[in-house]
Order: sequence, then C-alpha cells, then structure tokens
Amino acid sequence: MERTQRRHRAPALTALITALTFVLGSMGGATASAQAATSCQVTYTITNQWQGGFQADVSIANTGSSAISGWTLAWSFPGGQEITQIWNASAAQAGADVSISNISWNGSIPVGGAQTFGFLGSWSGSNDRPASFSVNGSPCGGAATTPTAQPTTATAQPTATRTSTPTVQPTAAATRTATAQPTATRTTTPTPTRTISPTPAPSGWNPPSNLVTPLNEVWQHVESTYSNLYGFKNYGWDQVIAGQGSINYCVRWDSDAKVSAAQRDQIHAALSRQFKKWMDAMLDNGQGTNGWPYTSVSVKVVGWAVRDRSTLDWTDSSVDIYVNDIAENAPQCAAPCGRFFHQDGNYSGCPGGAARHYDMSLWLTKGMGGGAGGDWGQRVGSEYMVGALNSDNIHILLHEIGHTFGLDDFYDWTPTGMCCFIMNAGSATQITEFDKWMLRDFWRHLKSRYGY
Repeated sequence: MERTQRRHRAPALTALITALTFVLGSMGGATASAQAATSCQVTYTITNQWQGGFQADVSIANTGSSAISGWTLAWSFPGGQEITQIWNASAAQAGADVSISNISWNGSIPVGGAQTFGFLGSWSGSNDRPASFSVNGSPCGGAATTPTAQPTTATAQPTATRTSTPTVQPTAAATRTATAQPTATRTTTPTPTRTISPTPAPSGWNPPSNLVTPLNEVWQHVESTYSNLYGFKNYGWDQVIAGQGSINYCVRWDSDAKVSAAQRDQIHAALSRQFKKWMDAMLDNGQGTNGWPYTSVSVKVVGWAVRDRSTLDWTDSSVDIYVNDIAENAPQCAAPCGRFFHQDGNYSGCPGGAARHYDMSLWLTKGMGGGAGGDWGQRVGSEYMVGALNSDNIHILLHEIGHTFGLDDFYDWTPTGMCCFIMNAGSATQITEFDKWMLRDFWRHLKSRYGY
C-alpha cells in the first residue's frame, strides 16, 4: 500500500496532517488573441501542515480537445505563503504571485491526461488556498470541495489503495494503472531463501533511567494518535519477519540522469548500510534484544524502474528492469511483485516469481528536497542520494527508514528532556540512544504478534 508516508526536513509528515483538497475546474474561455484557450482543471491539495509550514500537491488536468504542449500554471497566494522547495516542476514567485512551469519531461498533457507536482511552503497568519488558477494564461475556475480533515500519522494508517503523501510520495490516492506493460529483464537464478536461527538475548525491558519518562510519553502519544496502531500489519517489523531476516527493494529512478553499473552498486551498498544501522540498534552484545530474532538483516535490490531504459548505463541482468510503468507520475516496479499490493505473500503474477518480489521501494526523485517514508519504503532526492553514497550517515534516509518501522515525527511536541534525535527532523544526523530505545519500544509492544 503505497502510500502512507512521512515527509522530512522541511518537516516530515506531521501528526497534525491536515489534508485539504480543492478542485478548481473548468473551461478556459476564449481570449482576445488568436491563441486557443486552454481548457483545464486544477486540483490543489494540502497534504501536510504544521506550524509555519505545509506541503501541497497540485494536478493539472487537460479537459480540452487538444493536447497541451508546455504549461505554466499561475496563481496568487491569499497572503503569507511562500514556496520553499518544489519537485516535478520549476517555480518563480514575486510577492504573492506564483508561476510554475513544467520541466523537460512533463511538458505535454494529452487530452484527458494530467501532470502533477508537489511543493513545500511556509505560511504565516493562515494557510488559505489560492482563489483561482490559470494555465498558459487561460483561467481554470470553479468551486472548492469541502475540506476533509485527516488527523493521522502516516506510518500508522496505510490504506490498501496507495495513498501517497509525498511525505513525499505525493498524496494522490491512486489505483494503480500502468501506462505501459512493464518490460523486465531478469536473472533466472532464484534468490536463495534465507533462514536465520533466532539468537535472542534474554528478554526484558531495561532502558536507561533518564529515558523511561520520555519513552513512556512517546508511546502514550503513539497510542492516542495512531488510529490502527495494533491492527496495521505492514510495518517494517512485519516485512522483516515475513522475509525471515531479509528485505528486498525496488529502486524507482525518477530522474533523467544516467546511472552507471558502479553507481547502481553503490546505491545498493549505501541503502544496506543505512538499514543496518537501525537493525544494529536491536542488538546487545551481538544478540537480539528483548526477543528480537535476527542478528543481521540482509538487504537486496532486486529491481530498478525507469521511464527510459537508456537511462541505465549497464547491460547485465543482475536486477530486473521495469520500463515506463508509471504511477504517481513516477516509474515503479511491477505491482504484481510488490508487497504493498500483495501483503498475503502471493506473488504468482510477478515475472520473476516470489524470489524477485520487492518489499519496499527506494524512490529517488530529481530535484527533491527532504524525504518521505512509510510501509511502502522511502523517498529522497536522487541528487542527494548520489552525493551521499560514501557518507557514513545519510540522515534523511535514516529518518525515513525510521518511519517504515512505525516511528513518529516530533513537529508539535518534544519528549521530556529530549531535544536532538534522528526522528526529530533536522536535529540530528545519526541514530541516537533515544532513537534506538524508541525503536526497541515499538518492538516490545508488537513482538507478541510474531510469537516472541
């Protein structure tokens, strides 16, 4: 289920999430010039909001009779808002007036089609929606729908029909339809089933005394804000247990930059290294703490998804390659292979079989600042990831992996005595002792479901 997720660093998806969707629709009227008017519908959705900041998704639908080739969307903020980061488009702002233009690969909007982009912004006073929009000078007018409040923490409330909160995975609720059948090149040698004998340390709960109070506060907050805390069955915990100590990933390469075989392998290594840091937090003296059954968890990248095969500058068949299977305006690996879509473990429709399924996606998006995380995986900027391949701590990715295991954001409160830790976005660059014990506490409350 993609997507419940968290956004980070211009803050991640907050526990206050306010989702406000406004559909402004219509026909652009004739202009005085000879240029044909654009007929359009704009959907403006506030997917996350916190004090002084927000995240929005915008969709431009072509409701006319001819394709749009190149688009510029304009609006005026009602006051106090400013775009701070944007993905899948470029932005210019002068005072309240905003102009958003397509980038190289998404300028065309066919009849009946749409293009989407997202952005982070700041606000003061109130965060009211723009009153009107225009595309290429033609108005897209209409009435707003009734705002729908969704107070939830994204990691806790995944829906089986992929809601994406580009926290980020743009929060556009989507049933998955591919614009093209995925083409996969794959190795025929199946990945060996990994069976690891449990080696737990003596069970028990013994956090440092100075962490007892803040840990209790965190869990009370989780219990009061996660609507399906104990019923949800696709946390990172569920995935690791189902894989018997292993996790498979698909890389969604949402960029036109070329990737060499060496970079592919470095991305795999960097992802494994960051995931291992969280799994190492579950060990004491080389043994699993409080019944945790694995001393190591292997991470394998089994597939890459791209728009254009030529983007991947290698010819070997070490990973499956999926071309132009588009969802949320980004390439994805085949849905029949994804755990998000098949939490019952039935991968009979996967071209490579169960051994080539993927539990999560690493979504790497050109031009993106910040990140997103949830049961579906993690999303960060492609340039950020490539630039951090040799870093010991890729802190945005670490934060988003924390969300995959259910850990919360801390935008509206701080646990007693705590200030700086990886899940408090922007306050730390590595997993701290408090992060480690929050992770262990989540396991403590869920482990009985796995028989530990």
